[in-house]
Amino acid sequence: MTAATKQDLSQNALLSVLTDDDRQRLLPHMAALDLPAEAILSHSGQDVTDTFFPCAGAMAAFCIRGANGHSVDVAFVGREGAVGGIVSQGQIPAYATAVVRMPGTFLRIKTSALEQAKLESIHLRHWFSRYSDCLLAQVFQTAACNATHTIRQRIAKLILAGLERTGNMDIPMTQEQLADMLGVGRTFVSRILGTMRKQGIVESRRGTLVIRNLHELRGESCHCTQAIEDHFDAVLHGIYPRP
Repeated sequence: MTAATKQDLSQNALLSVLTDDDRQRLLPHMAALDLPAEAILSHSGQDVTDTFFPCAGAMAAFCIRGANGHSVDVAFVGREGAVGGIVSQGQIPAYATAVVRMPGTFLRIKTSALEQAKLESIHLRHWFSRYSDCLLAQVFQTAACNATHTIRQRIAKLILAGLERTGNMDIPMTQEQLADMLGVGRTFVSRILGTMRKQGIVESRRGTLVIRNLHELRGESCHCTQAIEDHFDAVLHGIYPRP
């Protein structure tokens, strides 16, 4: 863990467009951490004491665990956003567990320090409120996606989400991670990826999925990601990550 720099803030789109005054309000309170996949940022039921901003190709997810023990990811957060006390003020327990899905650098700030900065700057308050709207839209869209789209479509959507966050056709994502993100058994994921591999769409390597035919992969995916991109563009123009 090291003190965050101005260069670090530029790696998160939500922070990169802030005014110099607002960035200076946040910077002294921020630290940069390199976190591995599956690291827990906050646990369901615990107070949100820290807020995390993914940088560059890092990505986290909000995960809900059901009564049967299976979990499903309901929203992804990459360099376009933040995880933690953006929505609440850190005094309310988190409803979902926040987990790292793609390793990388995360900027951490105490939620209390973030709240103080928001009290000092109406621009910060409005900016993060607009991001909260976009995050909620993603949760709504995920609920609709899980109810109406096939596992194959959802797998394609998740691989594209990885491409958007990393900007790389080689995505650090395993079949086990895909299964956890979707809330389905690994056998479903393995069978579908096997078909995609035969069609020349993707290739599986140790701990990595490689996109071989981006056009075909987009054709396999549902249109949920596009709907979220459109909403981000309307509310926070230029923030949503594109490869």
